[in-house]
Amino acid sequence: MDFQSHLRLINDYPKPGIVFQDITTLLSNGEVFGAAVKQVAEYYRAKGITKVVGIESRGFILGAAVAYELGVGLVPMRKKGKLPWKTYAQEYALEYGTDTIEIHQDALLPTDKVLITDDIIATGGTAKASLDLVRKFDVPAENIFMCFLLDIHDVPGADKEFLKKHGYYSLI
Repeated sequence: MDFQSHLRLINDYPKPGIVFQDITTLLSNGEVFGAAVKQVAEYYRAKGITKVVGIESRGFILGAAVAYELGVGLVPMRKKGKLPWKTYAQEYALEYGTDTIEIHQDALLPTDKVLITDDIIATGGTAKASLDLVRKFDVPAENIFMCFLLDIHDVPGADKEFLKKHGYYSLI
């Protein structure tokens, strides 16, 4: 399926010169979203995934659906202060500052095979921070996989080299 054709392109958002690729039109079409979830699940089915980690907030959407399709648990990775129990935290750089994501300290085991999901990868900052958080559980690198609905190429300052080691997959 041509998933790219189900994105809405918005010129000059969030600033002039940017063409924003809106995934909400893909998500709102049940047939297309279902096909996307099934394609991601099939890509990872033979890998023995035991937990799917969804990055706040739109990573929850893909993550929950893929976890359901694979019959495994979903682990939310949230912005700082949103989880109610003991957490591990990871700060990361943004274009104009920093942010922090967290995960419950009992969310994963070193024996888990983990699929980290998010909607979009652009510079790689959030993805790298999520990977660093999962590594705090002593999950071996070969048991960590990463998936995105959309990979935006040619982003200034992007650092995505780390993805090659982690079964990286993107639908678009």
